[in-house]
Amino acid sequence: MTDWTMWLEATGALAGAGGLGYAKVRAPRVYWSLVGMPVAWGRFTLSYRSTMDVCGLTVHPSGLRAFMTRNVARREVQPVPPKIRRIRGTSTGLRVTLRLPAGLEPADVMASSERLRHAWGVHSVTVVETKPGFVELRMTGYDVLRRVRMPRKARPHDMVVPVAVREDGTAFERDYRKAPMALTLGANHSGKSMYQRNLIKGLAQLPVALVGIDCKRGVEQSAFAPRLSALVTSPDDAASLLGVLVAEMEDRFDLLSRHGVSDLWELPAGARPVPVVVLVDEVAELFLISSKKDEERRERIVTALIRLAQMARAIGIYLEICGQRFGSDLGKGATMLRAQLTGRVVHRVNDKQTAEMGLADVAPDAVPAASLIPMNRPGTAVAADASGGWSKIRTPDTLREEVVAICRDFAHLVPDLPFLEPFRPHVPAEAPAAGPSLVKPRPVTE
Repeated sequence: MTDWTMWLEATGALAGAGGLGYAKVRAPRVYWSLVGMPVAWGRFTLSYRSTMDVCGLTVHPSGLRAFMTRNVARREVQPVPPKIRRIRGTSTGLRVTLRLPAGLEPADVMASSERLRHAWGVHSVTVVETKPGFVELRMTGYDVLRRVRMPRKARPHDMVVPVAVREDGTAFERDYRKAPMALTLGANHSGKSMYQRNLIKGLAQLPVALVGIDCKRGVEQSAFAPRLSALVTSPDDAASLLGVLVAEMEDRFDLLSRHGVSDLWELPAGARPVPVVVLVDEVAELFLISSKKDEERRERIVTALIRLAQMARAIGIYLEICGQRFGSDLGKGATMLRAQLTGRVVHRVNDKQTAEMGLADVAPDAVPAASLIPMNRPGTAVAADASGGWSKIRTPDTLREEVVAICRDFAHLVPDLPFLEPFRPHVPAEAPAAGPSLVKPRPVTE
């Protein structure tokens, strides 16, 4: 009987170890919740003060505090680390809110993030300033970009579209109110099209007009025709469409002037025009010319793009520019247009110069990270903006058929815009113009 008990106990222990090993590889969230988080929490709690001291993240106490410690508490005066305000666990890591003492700034903690990561045995530590004097340590227990899983609460709303997952486990959102114009770069098979696909999937659920410019004969965007208000597939048609958008921009500025406001979102809901998102699939096709007779068309296209990028934010027309390279080698006007594109997303590139085109002017520190993205991780990119901050993100693998189904299901949200009617794409007969909504749309708030 004793032998059987021993064998059962040994078998159970082996099965449990094997199950944890399987969960660590195939279900990292489960493993983190059961094993990783308690271990990391305990290691953090026990070694916090000594780790902060070794990393140089402590300050000498004030004179009064030192006096009270030495003469009243009868204890040795020790350096003061940031005070822990809150610790909470998540499905991907730990969130720790720290109150910085006088003499420390968020940059000091950011500079020590790698040392903190190794000291506490977590996959990464990201430092985010939440408000003056407070920072949040976002620790991830495993590589959340290996198998991308969007947070459950990530849903498109207002003019915000969750597109990817950051390396700290939070959702990367494309916020058109904060970064109205954006540039996306990446080599072939880098995941650039996947990023655009997820963006269209989110935008299709919002009450906005989607305008597609796909000069590769529409091979990328034609499948999304049921939800597009306009689609052009040649540079000549693109020049005409951009001219119409510039004319609409001027009309909307007249509307703002009549109401005495300076922004689309300040207008009354009944008088507010529908926001328009212009999706340019391959911007180089609009800049390159094959003969001298195309120069005039190129000049019109570039001028219209620059005018929209400079002024269209206030009247709700947003540019989403996509390409493999985007620099001065495309010709006159390229650098001027790029300077107006606030949001930057750079996928794997073939040379460092391309990464510099997208990031060097807004986040120089992000250039090395973009240059080292491996080929076996399509969808991985570096996202930055004009604030200088940047993060590594990865887009979830979304089937094209899924996006097409979303576009068909939300085709009833296509607004009635007469100025775009000449460019309205043809919807195949087998694709229903509208169907029952799978997801309840979230309207744009005032």
